[in-house]
Amino acid sequence: MKKLYITLAVVAVVGIGAVSYSIGSGSGGAVSAPIAVEGLDDMNRLVELAQGMTKGDPNATVTIIEFGDFQCPACQQFATAVKPQVELALIESGKAKFVYYDWPIIEAHPNAFLAARAARCAGDQQKYWEYHDNLFRNQARWATSTDAVGMFTDYAATLGLDEGAFESCLGSDRHADVVTANMELGLQLGVRGTPTIIVEQGGVPRNILNWDFESLRTYVEELLAPNTGA
Repeated sequence: MKKLYITLAVVAVVGIGAVSYSIGSGSGGAVSAPIAVEGLDDMNRLVELAQGMTKGDPNATVTIIEFGDFQCPACQQFATAVKPQVELALIESGKAKFVYYDWPIIEAHPNAFLAARAARCAGDQQKYWEYHDNLFRNQARWATSTDAVGMFTDYAATLGLDEGAFESCLGSDRHADVVTANMELGLQLGVRGTPTIIVEQGGVPRNILNWDFESLRTYVEELLAPNTGA
């Protein structure tokens, strides 16, 4: 994926300076806001730090990229109504792979950064996508909670995770650097809202404004047509 990151960075909007982030913590010391990360103003270093979560065949020639916010209602709509169809028709068939980047809009969604970290803590136990889906299904419950840490821990228990390991991860600053870097990468690529859907093939990224399933399916199949002889 490093090649993809570099390609995207090259076509990014030029002249947007790196954001200066400060350390933020939630209840119990759990970091719930971007942290200071050295090197985000250097594109090569940013490319190394930013990490999307990939689903599907890593060798698929088409990549569907989402910059998303777990607390964003439109992202929930995409995750619950569109993404399952995308997975069935495009990801499981090997036509494309899907990559999710965290882009929490912390000014409007105070629990979103912590949610992004919680999903990655679940990912430490190989349950990222299950936790990702659970967060979106239950968004209305935790979005305005004053005890998001407790709710996120309960979700981990529901998925059969090691609660002690999950609590230790969530109660620290683990993965805060990656989420912060993802946010900066999105800024450098011109992301200004969520969900932002980008389809990439052959190093050429395209921002998709109509991200309903039929539009995405049609677009991906059109990209693949020259390679399949259609």
